[in-house]
Amino acid sequence: MYKPFYTLSTQELEDKFKVSIHIGLTNEEVARRREKYGENRLSEERKRSWWMGFAEQFQDFMVLVLLGATLISAFLGEYTDAVTILVIVLVNAILGFVQEYRAEQSMRSLRELSSPTARVLRHGNRTEVLSVELVPGDVILLEAGDKVPADARIVEDVDLFADESPLTGESMPVHKHSRIITDEKTPLGDQANMLHAGTVITKGRAVAVVCATGMQTSVGRIAGMIQHHTAEKTPLEVRLQELGKYLVAICFAICALVVAIGVWRGEEIFLMCMAGISLAVAAIPEGLPAIVTVVLALGMQKMMRRKAIIRKLPAVETLGCVTVICSDKTGTLTQNKMTVREIVTLSERYEVAEEQMLRCEHDTVENSVISDILRNALETAVLCNNAVIRKRDITIGGHWRSRQESVVVDGDPTEGALTIVGTRWGIWREQLEQSMVRVGEIAFTSERKRMSVVYEKEKERILYTKGAPDRVLELCGYYLDENGVVRALSPQLKRDIEARYEEMASRSLRVLATSYRIVKRNETITEAMERQLIFTGLFGMMDPPRPEASTAIRTCREAGVRTIMITGDHPSTALAIAKEIGICQGDGGNVLTGRQIDSMTEQDFSRAIRTVSVYARVAPEHKLKIVRALKQQGEIVAMTGDGVNDAPAIREANVGIAMGKSGTDVAREASAMVLSDDNFATITAAIEEGRGIYDNIRKFIRYLLACNTGEVLTMFLTSLLGMPLPLLPVQILWVNLVTDGLPAMALGIDPNEKDSMKRPPRKPNEGVFSRGLSRKIVFRGIQIGVTTVAVFGAVYYMTGDLIKARTMALTTLVMCQMFHVLDCRSEYCNALEAGIFRNRFLIWAMATSIMMHIAVIYVPFLQEIFSTVSLAIEDWGIILLVSGWQMLFYVMKLPFSKRKIARTSFYQ
Repeated sequence: MYKPFYTLSTQELEDKFKVSIHIGLTNEEVARRREKYGENRLSEERKRSWWMGFAEQFQDFMVLVLLGATLISAFLGEYTDAVTILVIVLVNAILGFVQEYRAEQSMRSLRELSSPTARVLRHGNRTEVLSVELVPGDVILLEAGDKVPADARIVEDVDLFADESPLTGESMPVHKHSRIITDEKTPLGDQANMLHAGTVITKGRAVAVVCATGMQTSVGRIAGMIQHHTAEKTPLEVRLQELGKYLVAICFAICALVVAIGVWRGEEIFLMCMAGISLAVAAIPEGLPAIVTVVLALGMQKMMRRKAIIRKLPAVETLGCVTVICSDKTGTLTQNKMTVREIVTLSERYEVAEEQMLRCEHDTVENSVISDILRNALETAVLCNNAVIRKRDITIGGHWRSRQESVVVDGDPTEGALTIVGTRWGIWREQLEQSMVRVGEIAFTSERKRMSVVYEKEKERILYTKGAPDRVLELCGYYLDENGVVRALSPQLKRDIEARYEEMASRSLRVLATSYRIVKRNETITEAMERQLIFTGLFGMMDPPRPEASTAIRTCREAGVRTIMITGDHPSTALAIAKEIGICQGDGGNVLTGRQIDSMTEQDFSRAIRTVSVYARVAPEHKLKIVRALKQQGEIVAMTGDGVNDAPAIREANVGIAMGKSGTDVAREASAMVLSDDNFATITAAIEEGRGIYDNIRKFIRYLLACNTGEVLTMFLTSLLGMPLPLLPVQILWVNLVTDGLPAMALGIDPNEKDSMKRPPRKPNEGVFSRGLSRKIVFRGIQIGVTTVAVFGAVYYMTGDLIKARTMALTTLVMCQMFHVLDCRSEYCNALEAGIFRNRFLIWAMATSIMMHIAVIYVPFLQEIFSTVSLAIEDWGIILLVSGWQMLFYVMKLPFSKRKIARTSFYQ
């Protein structure tokens, strides 16, 4: 008979799923169950087949018009033109399909990289796996900030609350427990011992057994509501789509005018109509927004290789505008490899060697000679702790390894450091728990800044507390003296302790205080127990700065980006680290604490935020206040965070950044970017890549629109001047294929300019044609058009050979655009200074395009198709001179250039 999971006891649950909650499943059993139940994912919308993607390339209006013209050509007997146009359309369709396919693959790989993970117990070991790999019977470990990966029955809990609003609509977090519910008709919202996929743990910890995965979960049964996804567009794509509408109207008007003038002058109606259609196809950048998406996707892949995973496409644009980075200290600016360096009591000070060697479990030599006060401090640090030491038999990403290669510490790095230092004096939690048992825990939160556990030993209960010294000390009423006697803690002694931890913090040590007290057996385990504690000691830990942090901060400063450190640590510790890595320079440097922020008026805080670069002892709500104040002053803010309560600040920031290793699922979902290595230098790299991607889009737009302007002007000017048609329809389409294809895409992957991080951030409201880009497009378009018309007119009127004149005009147009693509590589220097061979793909693309064009001129059967003739050496000389004269000017100017460049930059 079926019984709901919430009515089962722990033993019944273990029997049903054939698993021990202390060991978990074996890898072999997991493989068998995955074969039976499938992956833990919701069924997806049916993927578009490749042939449908290819067919969609022919749905564009202009392509359909061109295909119609092809049919008319065939009907009129112009079979060569019809076949040629059809081939060009097919090649364009293939290029478009390949570009879209690569973009889809890029986005898919990004989604897979940012897939959520889950901590599980497998074969007695804690490990981290992708959530899709979970199977029924898996034992999962959850804590505050985790997104529940599957429906699961709770078997162990500590002060557990979950946000079930995605499932039930309940706005407040719901208290959860592991007790049996007997009513088999309990509604979903009242199943307090169950955790449901898609909900979020907001407080506490839990061990749970997975009961249902994939489409069998509660959310799976309503999966149809969340399976429709609309691809987001960046502001740039939206602006370009709007621009495209205007360009289409302008191009249609000019093309219609060209056709009308041609017909009025006596040209064949069919020829002029074909020329107008071909010119419209070549001139209208209908694929520009799609190609921008491809460039963004390829750029995101490049950022991904530099450990920055973009979750929201608009963030790529915004990164180039960032003026302020608000960064956490621990793990981002520092290495997150905590080691205890110093232990201080009221009567003793112990320095701990950097190399902390783990002692044998039965080696108690040092344990037997340490003082009572040190033993109490160490026991509190080891027991008020959830880190686990074990032998290193598997690799777990994101966990800090101790210096001894044979072990690994599972859990928080700070707690790991305390566990390790206990073993130095032979104090192991496993040994202590042989005579005592944990009966409760009051979990750490960013607001409380402390954690407590309750242990039962024989007939008494002991509360152990550790946390921020200021928060713990205010709860202490007693202390242990050098003889282990409990004495009253006077205000003067409290001031002495405060002076000691401030002195430790000034040396970049992170300081935690430990305390304890005997509690009554019938006393409820709540925060109210944390009173009249007995102070035992201070633990000073070092989390050294990342070696690359100071360089990254200096790079940001040169790029006009200000760095702000936000931490929960002591102000002295924060300021010492800030000075060491260059956030605060010289002897200066102001620090604001959370309490100071609370006491300031809005006006005072608004003034202070302009100069303060270090915020200490802050809570998540202070982060939100800092972000809002910076944005009100016109700053573009990037904010890092990892906790549940950081999500509002991450979401409020212009670019929210979550930690990939230490971050919670809630923080990651609120973010626009995830750092897979939790490293500040990765933010700097992402800003550099963001600037590079935006630069490349501008290069692409500059090249494409200038070339299209040149093509339109070539046809328009010859019509106005009463000249014959300079380019046949098939030749116009050929130019479009040769120049708008490979060279244009190659610009999209141009390497970042070397001085991109020495320029100030661009303004967020800056238009895509700002900084003179529209002027450059128009000027170069006129130059290309006038040059082509001049060559055509000179050859035609001097020789009377219309075919040769068109061949010369066609080649001049192509070569003008090939030289122009080199100019587009930088807006700040010329082609030679930018380094011609830095973009090898562009050189390959240009060579391919030129070879294709040479074939059209010299291969006999292609000559017939494209109506061309072979050109002599002197013809090429004229073409290269008129189309590439600027390059010759650059060579002559190079020795006198004010911008000094290395000789090697030409080849880099």
